Amino acid sequence: MGIVVNQSIKNTIITFIGFAIGAINTLFMYTHFLGEDYYGLTTVLLSSANILMPLMAFGIQNTLVKFYTAYETDAEKSKFLNLVLVLPLVIVLPIFLILVLYYSEIASQVSQVNPIIFDYVWIIPVIGLFMGYFEIFYAWVKVHLKSVFGNFVKEVLLRVFISIFLFSVYFDWITNIQFVYSLVFIYFAMMLVMAIVAFKVRKPQFHLKFPKEKRAVLVYSSYIIFSSSIAVLLLDIDKFMISQYIPIDEAAYYSVAIFIALTISVPMRAMHQITHPITTDLMVRNKHEELNDLYKKTAITLQVIGGFIMLGILTNIHQVYALLPEKYSGGVAVVFLISFSKFFDLMLGNNNSIIFNSKYYRTVLFLGLCLVGLTISLNIYFIPNFGIEGAAIATLISIGLYSLAKFLFVVLKMNLFPFTKKTLVSLGIIALTFVVFYFWNFSFHPILNILLKSILLAVFYWSLIYKLAISNDINGVIKKSLTTIIPFKNT
Repeated sequence: MGIVVNQSIKNTIITFIGFAIGAINTLFMYTHFLGEDYYGLTTVLLSSANILMPLMAFGIQNTLVKFYTAYETDAEKSKFLNLVLVLPLVIVLPIFLILVLYYSEIASQVSQVNPIIFDYVWIIPVIGLFMGYFEIFYAWVKVHLKSVFGNFVKEVLLRVFISIFLFSVYFDWITNIQFVYSLVFIYFAMMLVMAIVAFKVRKPQFHLKFPKEKRAVLVYSSYIIFSSSIAVLLLDIDKFMISQYIPIDEAAYYSVAIFIALTISVPMRAMHQITHPITTDLMVRNKHEELNDLYKKTAITLQVIGGFIMLGILTNIHQVYALLPEKYSGGVAVVFLISFSKFFDLMLGNNNSIIFNSKYYRTVLFLGLCLVGLTISLNIYFIPNFGIEGAAIATLISIGLYSLAKFLFVVLKMNLFPFTKKTLVSLGIIALTFVVFYFWNFSFHPILNILLKSILLAVFYWSLIYKLAISNDINGVIKKSLTTIIPFKNT
């Protein structure tokens, strides 16, 4: 678990830096520089591209992690890497051909409610392609347990580029329209940087020779396309569907609320970078006890850290919205609903890694497809009737059911269980901290209020977590941090 804690801490720090930059972009620069319509348009385009991304990548990013260690010789590994670079073209080329031939019909259908979308529909598959290959190159370095720099590119560098172009809008160097087009350049640049890093880690040998197990790779990738698409659809389909039923500026309000709530998932995203290949290795070697131990440790660690972040968000949410334009204030309920759904998912630790590398991924795929149908149906009903709050309700129900289904599969079919008595104690601490800190505020400026309240909350929460020894790994990190700040001498 040492390597998990070490690299997860680095990835968490990088991811939080990225989220800090993203917070400035989302809560200030987008809302004040770009305006609701073009912010909403940007949200719809990027969410739609993210939905297409697993298809564009052909599921290769997960396939690479699963199969790479199975190849023992450099020759077979080289053939495998060639295959993962070429395979996505099977999907990409037909999609772009259809788009070129039927652009007007497709764009007209997508932009019926919000005509502003029509001229930008082509951007969706282009960015989706760049996102897909970025993930492939990122997986390329993750299998070598070198996830930190890739995480920096994904979480920090991307947002820095967006900040630069948002400042360009503010200083009138570019227009709002040019900013939307600049998204294509930004995501191409991220893919290119990741490709250079990946090829430095292991330089490919380009030829048309493919590995012997290519059929297994192809079958697994085909299933993973749908599995990955399901996870993305459950998260992003609501943003796309908002543009199909209500004015696009509502997508901007929803995007701000979603960004705030998704901060809870930062530790899971950071830890996943290193636990995924370790989980794969333990499953390949049939190390059931070690896998169960890892499952429990990741679950409690993520619950404790994610619970702290959720508390920081929910107890300060009204002060956060006091800093935004008044039009955005309708998103408070959305933050609560999405926060609960992400926290439940986070409590399940490395559940997704276990599912993706098990023989049950086909069954979970079928279940996921059913839930996607449910999600779309819920959004069709809730969005026209309840607006962005309706979209959040649909997402809460869908993600909650999907997470529960995956959890039951891991427990019942694989005899793995993530929870212990400490899980209930941790939930009690979270509930107590919320009751203590939610119902009052200082009468200061919102920023000062947030800072002071967060400091008091952190001292209260982490003191209880440490005193009750909820997680040995977290207590070890706290002890190390305290001895670094305040050296103790043995007497």
